[in-house]
Amino acid sequence: MLNRFGQSLPPLLASDRIRNATFKKYRLFGTTLMMGICFLTLSGIWLLTEGKKSWWLPILFLVIYGIFFSSTGINQLVLNTVSGKLIRVDWRGRLALLGTVFGATTAVLCAWYLLGIWLVDENGSSGNQSNFVMIFAFTGVAFVLAAIVALFLEEHPDHVHEQRRGVVDLFRAAVSTVIHDRNFRTVTIIGALFGMYLTLFPHYQRLGRDRLDLGLTALIPWVLAQNIGAALFSIPAGWIADRFGNRLVLRVMMLILCIAPMLALGLAKLGDAGQPWFTVVFCLLGLTPVTMRILNNYTLELTDNHDHPRYLSTLSIAMAVPPVLLSPFFGALIDWVSFEFVFLIVVICGICGWLLTFRIKEPRQSSALV
Repeated sequence: MLNRFGQSLPPLLASDRIRNATFKKYRLFGTTLMMGICFLTLSGIWLLTEGKKSWWLPILFLVIYGIFFSSTGINQLVLNTVSGKLIRVDWRGRLALLGTVFGATTAVLCAWYLLGIWLVDENGSSGNQSNFVMIFAFTGVAFVLAAIVALFLEEHPDHVHEQRRGVVDLFRAAVSTVIHDRNFRTVTIIGALFGMYLTLFPHYQRLGRDRLDLGLTALIPWVLAQNIGAALFSIPAGWIADRFGNRLVLRVMMLILCIAPMLALGLAKLGDAGQPWFTVVFCLLGLTPVTMRILNNYTLELTDNHDHPRYLSTLSIAMAVPPVLLSPFFGALIDWVSFEFVFLIVVICGICGWLLTFRIKEPRQSSALV
């Protein structure tokens, strides 16, 4: 809930500031740096507390978690706005391809080597929580380096200085955008139905623990599989998006995403025989960040640079509504009924989202590449 809330409301509240910023790269630098500071702070806390339990530690952890994902939400809005400003329409797919492949490959190598050292047993490291210090510190340093790289972007200045609006006006503008832009309205519905998949993320791990008796060390192959999946799916996705448009890619991905929940349930029923294959589910979940990028890239083509922050932040709210509102309910529903019931609801919603992709237009058929 904190994850998706941070990536929905804060971007909307920051959209005017981003639109009016002369240089967007400094916003990108600031938000990325804040993400690094959050992880470095967690590393420091774990170092000082030496893994000892305290009543205030979970509260502080969740506060920092919320700040991190609020920064992430604004960061993604700035990043997509910068992409819309600096990258040609028919080059954005290959940018997503190269970024995802390079990032996923780096993540896989680091996770395979470093998490293999730092995640030794169920307590983190031979009964000692201290290795979380290294996990958080490494991640924090990576974000700081990413922030520095953002400063090297070559960006021409924007001269937009419109009056900033209040919270109510921002929400009114978002609603007005959805009402008056029919194609974008359909995209927001697709985004919301796609957001249903996000409600299942913690429950895949829980399903593996409850039905297949998988422990903490299973996180390593799951992390590897998800990043490998993201890299593999981004290769055809980026190529097809640049040549035939984002709509076709979105249509295919929404259909493939329906497989993951059903595959997870099927493997869970196999018991021990399903353990080694459960990693395949997380490989399919690598589609999730790629689909998010495709949705954002499609949205960038629906309007000009000036309105990109408003459109993107509105879409982020649509994707966040299901996990923010339904996550507690789905968690309770799994306890009361079953995994099967909740997963089936999400699959039905996903199929509806896939069908709606046949109702949206391909922007490149009616506009020139810029």
